Amino acid sequence: MAEFLDLIKDIENAGLQNAIFSNPIDKEKGSKITVHPILLKEEAVYQRTSFVGTKVFHENLAPDRLAEQLTQDMQAFKQAEFTTPDFSAYVLVSKKGKMTIKKKMTPGADKAQSMTDKKSMHGNVPAGLEIAEHNRKKHYILEEGKPVDFLVGLGVQTPEGKIVKAKYDKFRQINRYLEFIEDIVRKLPTDRPTRIIDFGCGKSYLTFAMYYYLHVLRKYEVEITGLDLKEDVIALCNKLAEQYGYEHLHFERGDISSYEGEDKVDMVVTLHACDTATDYAIEKAVKWNAGVIMVVPCCQHELNRQISCKELQPVLKYGLIRERMAALMTDALRADMLEEMGYEVQILEFIDMEHTPKNILIRAVKKNGIRKKSEDVEKVTAFLHVQPTLQKLLGKEQAE
Repeated sequence: MAEFLDLIKDIENAGLQNAIFSNPIDKEKGSKITVHPILLKEEAVYQRTSFVGTKVFHENLAPDRLAEQLTQDMQAFKQAEFTTPDFSAYVLVSKKGKMTIKKKMTPGADKAQSMTDKKSMHGNVPAGLEIAEHNRKKHYILEEGKPVDFLVGLGVQTPEGKIVKAKYDKFRQINRYLEFIEDIVRKLPTDRPTRIIDFGCGKSYLTFAMYYYLHVLRKYEVEITGLDLKEDVIALCNKLAEQYGYEHLHFERGDISSYEGEDKVDMVVTLHACDTATDYAIEKAVKWNAGVIMVVPCCQHELNRQISCKELQPVLKYGLIRERMAALMTDALRADMLEEMGYEVQILEFIDMEHTPKNILIRAVKKNGIRKKSEDVEKVTAFLHVQPTLQKLLGKEQAE
């Protein structure tokens, strides 16, 4: 452990950019932990994110707690990866408890100069975190200062690569979305083109971003279709796709519930489809046996209209509480039903609540075609006296 403690000291001095702990000793206590620096109300801290089952927990660490927390987390995992401006390090723990550390210097790194420059700029911030904060732009998959054709065309960037101030939240949203795709990219086929449908694509910021990330950056062969009801939006998106040379990205006018243009789809996306439109998109994805489903629900009104539960009446009598509870129950039931259909499901925070209340993302990945029927969903719906659209749609599919 002494060698690991020396590594932690080096990480503190260089400035941690990212840490990933994986391969847990006890999977029930969590599958992964990540740590990276952020600015929180102009204060530099480290954000620690732990993944336990389908839940995600966030904790912000003061700089003086970093070393202790990294050391504690290492004791619960068999593998870790650390990135700093000066080097990357990999830690492996064998079955017998032997620890192996491999360290690789970053070409061209000049720690002494970086430390001197940063100290003159922010003398009150711990040196290690200064460098991490200084380099935090590198955490974006699409970086500031590097022009990307579709970002310029959609008005997010200037031709020089600067982020338009009014579009900075959109820029962060796009990068957050790509992080979710990055997590599941290995689940997509590599022996043939990956077929993707984006239902309710709208102006398609995120559809273009998905194509750019998968095809241009990751070199995946893809065929992506964006579907929306607005003819003018579809015309504009097709024009832009042609302009950028995105030959495997096209847009069609159509309704989610009646769309029948595919027999096999690998990934289904729907972002902010209103009310039960999300359910129709999920039902299509399950029918196609899609390997990945990503939905950000919107305007979950259906259960709000249906709920009738005398045990909960003392809290449901408040309109705002009823609305929010109904929305959360809608999405939780959707996740449960997807689990029953053989998916591993996570409910994640899409972007910060301060930017939009519609910030829940349901991400589902197919598990070897195994379905598990339970009575959990039926018990909840009976208790609330509701019948969600997705429950009816999936019930029909199972009957067929």
